[in-house]
Amino acid sequence: MAEQKDLAQTAILALEDGTVYEGVAFGAKTVATGEICFNTSMTGYQEILTDPSYRGQFVTLTCPLIGNYGTTPVDAESGEVHARCLVIEELCEVPSNWRSTASLGEYLETAGVPGIQEIDTRALTKHLRESGAMRACVCTDGSLTAEQAVEQAKNAADMAGADFVKEVTTTETYQWDPDSTESREWTIINPSSGEELIEENGEQYRKLDPPKYKIVAYDFGIKRNILRYLRRCGFDVTVVNSRTPAADVLALDPDGIFLSNGPGDPAALDYIHSEISQLIEKKPIFGICLGHQILAHAFGGKTFKLKFGHRGGNHPVKDLRSGKISITSQNHGFAVNADDLPEDIEVTHINLNDQTVEGMRHKKFPVFSVQYHPEAAPGPHDAEYFFQEFANLIDQTR
Repeated sequence: MAEQKDLAQTAILALEDGTVYEGVAFGAKTVATGEICFNTSMTGYQEILTDPSYRGQFVTLTCPLIGNYGTTPVDAESGEVHARCLVIEELCEVPSNWRSTASLGEYLETAGVPGIQEIDTRALTKHLRESGAMRACVCTDGSLTAEQAVEQAKNAADMAGADFVKEVTTTETYQWDPDSTESREWTIINPSSGEELIEENGEQYRKLDPPKYKIVAYDFGIKRNILRYLRRCGFDVTVVNSRTPAADVLALDPDGIFLSNGPGDPAALDYIHSEISQLIEKKPIFGICLGHQILAHAFGGKTFKLKFGHRGGNHPVKDLRSGKISITSQNHGFAVNADDLPEDIEVTHINLNDQTVEGMRHKKFPVFSVQYHPEAAPGPHDAEYFFQEFANLIDQTR
């Protein structure tokens, strides 16, 4: 860490309530605004930055040292960086990892995204927990005073009512990984096993079995690792735009329908709610994160904005049916209101930190969803079984 900030590198992080932090710039030299939030994960910064669910947001990482293993295209969850700014305590400028192709600073600079380091992220996180997520402005090019940055934060767009899905959804329908090359499953090599293995860049993979189920995945900002997990669990996945009519999806005659994660306010997506509501009685449906919230609206329920959201890899969730506790990976700023769900919807999972809804199912139709991420990479694997539950649900209803 630099002992004295170079004036050319000095950066400003300003919040809408007038709080200002001074740090050191890295990544792109620019000005950006967005909602600032925090994530408690200790690893996975590249996956976080490229997760479309972070569209429109500044991400504060609470782990004090970030960047030590660099970046690699293999770990990206999408084709671009979606977070508008990365806020950290200390940047590792020289990564130590044979897989790395660029340092984190170089990665953000190439993406045109600013970063700010030498911020007391513990103090910032405590402030956000007490005051709630809020709008922010970062200036890494020296063009704004602190007062001007605060003013830009106050004038930034609010996350409530924002539709970022239209910015991140696919423009064209496509089949995910028909050749099973992207969804390869990493394995420990056993020379006597006789398995057919794929080797690339020093890593070895087990060849996947042919798919058993044909599904359609609505892309609201889908992560690549969700697609990988679906393929590994035997699903042939056709990905469609968020505005695809229900009739067009049914015309593809899938065995099931998947509703993906994504950014923004679920209540602002009424054009999606109406289409999903037409599918509830027709096909098995599985939703994750924003897909879970959209499903709640399609049921006739409502969502609300959390004070500071759930973001990290250590959130405890209780399965109300079995009593089992899982440690989960989460990334959401809105939640389903349990009191507004109709009687034919059962809440199956709750967050043990604040008792919010983390899972639900329809009592009559093969439809279920979870708020957290069973495919977390990197992250806990406690919830992987949901993909198999989806497959079992399809088998039961075929």
